[in-house]
Amino acid sequence: MSPDILIHDATVLTVDENNHLYRNGTVVVDDGRIQAVRRSEPDDADAVAETVIDGSGRLVMPGLVNAHAHLELTALTGAFSEMSVGELFAEMTAFCEQLGRGKYEYLVEAGCDLAALNFIRGGITTTNAMEALPSRGADAFGEAGLRGFFGPWISDLFWDIPEDEQFERARSFIEDYHDTYDGRIQATVCPHDDWSCSRDVWERTAELAADFPDLPVHTHLLELGASNTMARANDAEDSLALLDEVGLLDDRLVAAHFRVADEDDIERMAANDASVAHCPSIFCYWEPDGETEWTPVPKLREAGTTVGLGLDDHYWHDSSDLLGEARQARLAANLSFGTNQFHSMELVRMLTIEGARALGVGDELGSIRPGKRADLILLDLSDPKFAPKTNIPALVANAATTADVESTIVDGELLMHDNEVRSMNPEEVCERAETAVERFGDELGWEMDVGGSKPPSHLQTARDLPKRGPAHLVARLGLQHVKDRL
Repeated sequence: MSPDILIHDATVLTVDENNHLYRNGTVVVDDGRIQAVRRSEPDDADAVAETVIDGSGRLVMPGLVNAHAHLELTALTGAFSEMSVGELFAEMTAFCEQLGRGKYEYLVEAGCDLAALNFIRGGITTTNAMEALPSRGADAFGEAGLRGFFGPWISDLFWDIPEDEQFERARSFIEDYHDTYDGRIQATVCPHDDWSCSRDVWERTAELAADFPDLPVHTHLLELGASNTMARANDAEDSLALLDEVGLLDDRLVAAHFRVADEDDIERMAANDASVAHCPSIFCYWEPDGETEWTPVPKLREAGTTVGLGLDDHYWHDSSDLLGEARQARLAANLSFGTNQFHSMELVRMLTIEGARALGVGDELGSIRPGKRADLILLDLSDPKFAPKTNIPALVANAATTADVESTIVDGELLMHDNEVRSMNPEEVCERAETAVERFGDELGWEMDVGGSKPPSHLQTARDLPKRGPAHLVARLGLQHVKDRL
């Protein structure tokens, strides 16, 4: 029988154990899996397949893995761009409280569809997302043909949603969505972070995770200076000690940011096979001062820790270009630690196989090897910016953008081919996003147009803020600061 897809005479960057690169390669896909990757043969162009793609002037590489993301407010891209950090966090805290109570579902649905569309166009085939309402994202990505890891965040000090209700939601989501959409949608356990969760939440999270031992545990870890302070308030020496004590410091852990980590933290992460999701643009955009501590990615990788790349809240920095995160990671590391921190191929691996390994699916995704799932992207290298096509890994890490992605394949299905999205209607998605933003703006008095964004008054934001949880958070941190000084 003829295969489903045959791509011939392409440059093929396999990202396998040896980082094999074919100057003229052929990739054969059938029944959702890669059947062969080899040098092209003269008769490949005349081969019989359901879809034959002439790869001349194209690069075939594994689909990109967005290792840490939030999707729900994608439709508000451009709305936060000019805010200060304080304004941003006030608005987001108010939004999250309202989202947790079921408000603005129309905005969430439109945003998740828009994220799925943009990710298809940008070559992101797998996304690991932590959400207030993860079912919306799971359905959007599942129906679009994408692969996704989703879970509802859990926190008792960030918002005022009752703790029991949060754990019930988490369990229900796992039971309803794990391994759905032909296995492309997977569930995760998501304690929100180490600065807004009490020890009780961490212990209950560990119990939930024990009931579902195959699921990743996705959290924000050592993102803020308050992280270890809250850990001490939770009767632990520091954040990693707390996770270790409750049984969550292991190979299932995917820790976003890890920005204020020290040498001991690095050693403990590596010793326990935990992974890190590095999101450079979000911090470059919002906290780029000389005193900002930077995720020690070079030392983490040197210690043997798996590090993937993520977009985080891409609507905060107005970019869903995961390829751009590779260049940003390089530049930020050079600024913080000195030049030549990464070889270009390391960055390509962080975009693909390392993200897959962080999520526990490196044996199925992240490289082009016979037997693996056929999650592939094709980049058009005909643009003069790629000439003369030397050092392909450097071109991917430094020059390529979402605009260069020509085709996106997930599970052997062409979600986009020749720049035409097949699994969604782009015009309808964009229209729904515009309608949702207009409705949202009218409801809140938030002015958004082509000239910029003017959020509602601080008084309205204050009314929408959660009260009990953040009050307890501030009180616990304040008390611990006093104890630390005594």
